[in-house]
Amino acid sequence: MDVKVFNPKAATEEEIVSRVLYRDGLMLVIDKPAGLSVHRGPKGGPSLEDWFDALRFGLPRGPALAHRLDRETSGCLVLGRHRKALAHLSLLFKHRRVGKTYWAVVEDGPQAEEGTIDMPLGRLDPDFGWWMKPDPQGQPAVTKWKVMGRSRGPERLAWLALEPVTGRTHQLRVHCAAMGFPIFGDDIYGNEASQRRARQIKFVPRADAPGLQLHAREVVVPISKNKDPVRVVAPVPPHLRARLAACGWNGD
Repeated sequence: MDVKVFNPKAATEEEIVSRVLYRDGLMLVIDKPAGLSVHRGPKGGPSLEDWFDALRFGLPRGPALAHRLDRETSGCLVLGRHRKALAHLSLLFKHRRVGKTYWAVVEDGPQAEEGTIDMPLGRLDPDFGWWMKPDPQGQPAVTKWKVMGRSRGPERLAWLALEPVTGRTHQLRVHCAAMGFPIFGDDIYGNEASQRRARQIKFVPRADAPGLQLHAREVVVPISKNKDPVRVVAPVPPHLRARLAACGWNGD
């Protein structure tokens, strides 16, 4: 049975601060919970930005996002603590110098044990906001993947480590779905969602959905020239543990 996921409407300052995984004078790395947007949307609602003042830790201004994670994606999120640091981090991400590893539970799973997906992406349709699709004329998008384990149960799941070489919107979700192994719990690009789009039914998230099984497990940030890169690992959240365990994860 899936554990109830984080409730952004009931979050407290203490809870958000406790999710800081790393802090120095330049950056923070926070374990972003699934279900919490990183920034305020046009329709409002809770977001991580609501808690930036609590994440100042003595500085005159709150931190700012160095990159993004989808609302339903959990794990390592990097924040710059001041303008100069943010500009430096933004360049590191832009020039692909930040290492990022995601863990995902996917349906069916690839036949091979590892590989690379080189598939350009473009906008699916203006009516669907930032939804994306494979598009030969779109922006280059490359993802490396490796099978970490497979389940033996009827769900036919696989545990993948995904490394996005590029950073396109919804890249991992679209790449996995297009290759025939959609990320479990993906209500936009999963199998049920594809059928729903074909019937032109308006997307409404299911209340009993298990949650997107995608987690930003690790970041490696070469923040200082004269020091080793900072490596941060986010713990596996409750809503992923059962299916990862079914695929061989031992709890570490």
